[in-house]
Amino acid sequence: MAADHGCPVMVPKAEDPTVLTELSARTAGRCALVPLIETALGVGRAREVCAAPGVVRAAFGNVDLAAQLGVAHDDHAALTYARSSLVLSSAAAGISPPIDGVTTAVRDREALGSDIAHARRLGFTGKLCVHPYQLPYVTDGFAPTADELHWARAVLQAGDSVTTVGGQMVDRPVLERARRLLALAARA
Repeated sequence: MAADHGCPVMVPKAEDPTVLTELSARTAGRCALVPLIETALGVGRAREVCAAPGVVRAAFGNVDLAAQLGVAHDDHAALTYARSSLVLSSAAAGISPPIDGVTTAVRDREALGSDIAHARRLGFTGKLCVHPYQLPYVTDGFAPTADELHWARAVLQAGDSVTTVGGQMVDRPVLERARRLLALAARA
């Protein structure tokens, strides 16, 4: 992100794509914008927010949204729709997958691991941290596993035609997923 733009900027309470458009224009497109979507209105407008000029990826504000909705911020089921909306909106806008919200239990590795696993299953590729203690667990938790890398390599070795790997059909979308996994591993 920083290589393409001079300064990544996280924009809190992102709800209005025109605000992001104006911010991008004011910085002459030099800043990578990361809208923090943390309100019901922001979730409702996620597709437009993610498609705004200068936006390179979105982040999810689970604590503020949960407070607005009157649900627990660590309840996966209560916030799955909102999280999924960000993943779909990011894909539709052609930007990087979103960053998940925080785990407020600073040193609870089990809670952090559960949150990371849930976010990964939904399509997130990163997570906001509230304490440096969480950084290595988040980094490791979002890195492709050895099994995923083995699968991705096997898929790419099978070639570009429709085939099977491990008894599973492989076509263009599966090849793209394999390439994304290997690219993610290369960046880690």
